[in-house]
Amino acid sequence: MSPCAHTPVSPAAAIDSLHGTLVVARALAESGRRIDLAGLDAGAAALCAAIAMLPPGQARPLRPALVALLEEVEGLGAALPPP
Repeated sequence: MSPCAHTPVSPAAAIDSLHGTLVVARALAESGRRIDLAGLDAGAAALCAAIAMLPPGQARPLRPALVALLEEVEGLGAALPPP
């Protein structure tokens, strides 16, 4: 196991990381490349669970970043070919 496996990540850093992953996935999808989305749902679920555990005063400032994340998810969905 890597030494970073148990290093806690701030919700803001996790949002940034997931956003970056989505940006790359969207760019690949828009260029016609096949992408593997396995694992994104687990990462998103873990992020949502972590944010849900925060006090409202700590979670509220994350709202703009979460809205941007949602927009990127929607953009990725629009870039994917139909099943």
